[in-house]
Amino acid sequence: MNTKYIDLINQTYYFPTEEFELKDDQLQFHGIDLMALVEQYGAPLKFTYLPKISDNINRAKGWFDSAFAKADYKAKYHYCYCTKSSHFKHVLDEALSNDIHIETSSAFDINIVNKLKAEGKIKNDTFVICNGFKREQYIENIAALINSGQNCVPIIDNYEELTLLTDATSKRFNAGIRIASEEEPKFEFYTSRLGIGYKNILNFYKTQIATNDQVDLKMLHFFINTGIRDNAYYWNELHKCLKVYISLKKICPTLDSLNIGGGFPIKNSLVFDFDYEYMIDEIVSQIKQVCDEAKVDVPHIFTEFGSFTVGESGGAIYKVLYQKQQNDREKWNMINSSFITTLPDSWAINKRFIMLSLNRWKEEYERVLLGGLTCDSDDYYNSEQNINAIYLPKYHKDKPLYIGFFNTGAYQESIGGYGGIQHCLIPAPKHILIDRDENGAIKTSVFKEQQTSEHMLDILGY
Repeated sequence: MNTKYIDLINQTYYFPTEEFELKDDQLQFHGIDLMALVEQYGAPLKFTYLPKISDNINRAKGWFDSAFAKADYKAKYHYCYCTKSSHFKHVLDEALSNDIHIETSSAFDINIVNKLKAEGKIKNDTFVICNGFKREQYIENIAALINSGQNCVPIIDNYEELTLLTDATSKRFNAGIRIASEEEPKFEFYTSRLGIGYKNILNFYKTQIATNDQVDLKMLHFFINTGIRDNAYYWNELHKCLKVYISLKKICPTLDSLNIGGGFPIKNSLVFDFDYEYMIDEIVSQIKQVCDEAKVDVPHIFTEFGSFTVGESGGAIYKVLYQKQQNDREKWNMINSSFITTLPDSWAINKRFIMLSLNRWKEEYERVLLGGLTCDSDDYYNSEQNINAIYLPKYHKDKPLYIGFFNTGAYQESIGGYGGIQHCLIPAPKHILIDRDENGAIKTSVFKEQQTSEHMLDILGY
């Protein structure tokens, strides 16, 4: 009878995968011995595997290069990283080493840009796409970038922003317009709060940009909340966007770029199935077809990938401290941290991550629930939104069990308030960086030690 954890994984998923394999009964992630990390650094532990950032960037570049060649698409592709997914310097340094561009969301983002420019990581010809609702400080910082000679393209989000920008700088600059896309029927509202409505963009261009000698319309920006998906809703919104692009292009010769935003999904399960190459081929071919039929030049394509860039580089490791048998059916494995502190997406929006045991794969498994250390009833994790249990090797007091959550690299630290006050004052765990040297050997370093009580008490004013 197949009762061991390794049997469960083998009969449920295709295993091993490109990321995961088993060696000496212990889980390996991209060839990294995770139990060796635990022995060296302890648990709970957060880690960032930097090479995965470059790997995903170059995969996407390759897919677009291939799609352009197949479609005979005569324009350029520009990969942008959304800084809001993870603002950490080690992430930006790794991403920018791959000749990419960036997209910002708020005023302080521009301070990061200035730091990276001073270090030579961002050049003047690097595109800085400025999204978001802009007010005084963000406008001032964007204007300063434009004045410095930076290739900065503010994306107009509302009717007042263009005037605010032209008042803040006397230089001529390129701008974009964000389309306020219509949301899926299941949403609580019909139209995104971001951008300007489809029907109003042409008039906005004619009245505010065409008559303004200081501004050139460079880009039309399209993004939908659900991201890039192969469904009727996505293709319908893309074609509505292309209609607007065609109408603008015919009266605006400076318009030459289409930003299709981001939203590429990342692996949240070992049964994840998304055909990236097919989607990119189809997007590129449909853009070309529509432009050819309208007899206008195809646009340069920009993408803004955040989670896709950094998400699959992150992971979290916990130790199971204790098992509580609450009734005849429910066993709670208590971890030595808090999901609210370390994986806020898991309880805030029911986001799922890949979860696997690090050790004891050849022992029997059991059905359990995972609970965090806080006294909050929401501090737990399910394998799926509608299934209230997961499976792990059986708990034994004398046999420590370690579990890992993978592809957690996007948003968790920002949403959780990295280094700030955590729920029930459960500290943020130690965070390490994992890289490879020129020979491919793994090297690790501590980015931040586990948060201390002194640090939290200082924030609280004690």
